[in-house]
Amino acid sequence: MITKANNSRLRAKIKIRKHISGTSERPRMTVKRSLTNIYVQLIDDTTGNTLVSASSLSKEIAEDIKNTKSKVEKSRLVGEFAAKKALEKKIETIVFDRNGYRYHGRVKALADGARKAGLKF
Repeated sequence: MITKANNSRLRAKIKIRKHISGTSERPRMTVKRSLTNIYVQLIDDTTGNTLVSASSLSKEIAEDIKNTKSKVEKSRLVGEFAAKKALEKKIETIVFDRNGYRYHGRVKALADGARKAGLKF
């Protein structure tokens, strides 16, 4: 079922994707939000490969996420974890794709966590 809110997000997503694209040197960091979890991927659009992925369900940060009280804190931890994984693969700069979501709350916390851990965008 497509709702009005979902439809406007999808229209915004299409507009954003017309202007941004990821390369192997500067991949696109895309965000997916669900009601309880958040997912992030670093994608090389020239080859169509996912270079790094992380989510609030990742086993490596499960203990840290258990101790958080809010979804915003979960998002910040996921952003930091994704940035650490990207830096291990020698990725320092990215293009941020908010995927049609508004840049506040969980999406902003994820971006701030990634910046705090060392990614540039």
